[in-house]
Amino acid sequence: MKLEMFLNVDEITIFLLLTGLGTMANVSVFVNQICIFVGSRKKSIHLILIHLAFTNIIMLLLKGMQITIEALGLRHFLGDLGCHILHYLRRVARGLSICTSSLLTVVQAIIISPRVSWWGSLKLRSPGYVLLSLLFFWILNSVISMNILHSIRNRGTNTLQLSNGKYCYFRKESQKMNNIFLMLMVLRDTVFQGAMGGASGYMVLLLHKHHQHVLYLQNSKLLYRTPPELRAAQSALLLMLCFLFFYWTDCFISLHLSFSWKNDSLTMHFQEFLTLGYAVFSPWILIHRDGHLAKCWHAQ
Repeated sequence: MKLEMFLNVDEITIFLLLTGLGTMANVSVFVNQICIFVGSRKKSIHLILIHLAFTNIIMLLLKGMQITIEALGLRHFLGDLGCHILHYLRRVARGLSICTSSLLTVVQAIIISPRVSWWGSLKLRSPGYVLLSLLFFWILNSVISMNILHSIRNRGTNTLQLSNGKYCYFRKESQKMNNIFLMLMVLRDTVFQGAMGGASGYMVLLLHKHHQHVLYLQNSKLLYRTPPELRAAQSALLLMLCFLFFYWTDCFISLHLSFSWKNDSLTMHFQEFLTLGYAVFSPWILIHRDGHLAKCWHAQ
């Protein structure tokens, strides 16, 4: 019993530490991108990064709130309303993270593509089109996550139900309805990850051509500096790889738990960490790649 309590305290401490570090980093990126967006030419890429950081902050704060509620044993905290808000916003924020990351990759591919190409002729680089896209993402993910409002309940209202956590549990609903929403989520993830993969492949091709050009200039003993657009493209590719790593690792572990005959608490805890991984590590990639932000963090 004491060992179990120690593991719970240790897990809560790690979770809160990760959410705290991730939240601080995302707030730093959020404020920095707002200053750039307001103080200079309003570029679409900064608007997307603002939205991505904001989405990450929502996910981390809600997860930190859930951990705190469960650690303090507040089963009746806000009742069913609290469970609805907590899990619904988390589901919406997760979907927004997928959509925004895909949009970031696509827009970055458009920015670095030649204007005479098909990619360069697209208008998504305009902040107005980006705002419309983000609004569409909010509507789309709000609708896809609607089923959770009917299935989630506060655990304190019925202790006989199988709990999915110490604070809330999922009530059994119509299997047909659950399958419909599951198919919508799978379709959303497939479409946006497909767009992300296509844009990433295109950027890799352009960056390879740029690398060949740089080698030619170096052999010719000419000075050359990497344009900021290409550095931003490299950052977008790193964010894409980070996202895919956490997403697919989470999927494989979920499948493993689904077909496993026994509950592996260590694997379940690791899966919980994976749900936060992208929100925690993605802002640090941006901070590392952004020289100004990196100097601010080193100064602090």
